[in-house]
Amino acid sequence: MTTKRLTTRVLFTGGGSPVLFLHGNLSSATWWEETMLALPENYQGIAPDQRGFGDADPSMKIDARRGMGDLVDDVLALLDELHLERAHVIGNSMGGNVVWRMLRDVPDRIISATLAGPGSPFGFGGTKDSLGTPCFPDFAGSGAGLFSPRLMRHIQEKDRGTASRFSPRQALRDLVYKPPFIPEREDAMVEALLAVHISERDLPGDMVESPNYPFYAPGSWGAANALSPKYAGDINRLYRASPKPPVLWVRGSHDVAISDHAASDPGTFGQLGLIDGYPGEAVFPPQPMVSQIRAVLDRYAEHGGHYEEVVIENSGHIPFIERPHEFNTVFHQFLGQHHR
Repeated sequence: MTTKRLTTRVLFTGGGSPVLFLHGNLSSATWWEETMLALPENYQGIAPDQRGFGDADPSMKIDARRGMGDLVDDVLALLDELHLERAHVIGNSMGGNVVWRMLRDVPDRIISATLAGPGSPFGFGGTKDSLGTPCFPDFAGSGAGLFSPRLMRHIQEKDRGTASRFSPRQALRDLVYKPPFIPEREDAMVEALLAVHISERDLPGDMVESPNYPFYAPGSWGAANALSPKYAGDINRLYRASPKPPVLWVRGSHDVAISDHAASDPGTFGQLGLIDGYPGEAVFPPQPMVSQIRAVLDRYAEHGGHYEEVVIENSGHIPFIERPHEFNTVFHQFLGQHHR
């Protein structure tokens, strides 16, 4: 499908009230297929491959200096192309960061917002408290440097096996879903991961050296840099936004990708002695991502919004795939409460 901004693959299911599904980093619309097919009658599922992923036009890059701006503008262009003024939106991981930005900048385009294992509204890496205070002025510890070069090599080699702990399949098993769970459609999920766009302006993106731990700061291109707190923007705009769509926050009880001690956080690595030069927890603690999400949503509620937090037990970062019955029960009820 082609809009005024992007040519990409868009999946559709059903018909009726629109539900826009936004995938996370290292994935594609494929990850939402089962959830889309399970939608109740009178809902239309819409899931694009976002810029930088899957079958999106590979010539179109993410300007990280805009944060999630390019991805939000792509979403709005898609809604316009479909002649949709408003939609329910749901985002996982990076897709959740797109939803945060939409809630802040274009709340009038949202009927309801579901954050399913979302990233922190302050971005990923290099912040140390519930207010999103940076550990260092240059936001060291966020951006493209977070991405494992060994995982990058296995992605480039199209490694579909499990011989290495840094293979894409093994990374999903260790960091995305809660062991020993393995999705029935794991092969499709791995293929979606391997379809990520690779270049210095895509994955992993560019970075700059820093004198501050862990000695790199965010660059200007690609999704990993766009997720840096350096480019997250003013969170206070969320509290001032009007209208304030209702928010459902669903997270897995054992999510190690987005947590207060995330497995890939430089603060966690430093505590474990895996990176030399760690300045200590007082200077660079693991980013308290869950605490940040809750603090921001509490303030959202204080300023007239409404949210509900639901924890799906025995689930990791993608509860909609790991525990579909539990997830869909909550998600469908929420959609029904705010049906348009």
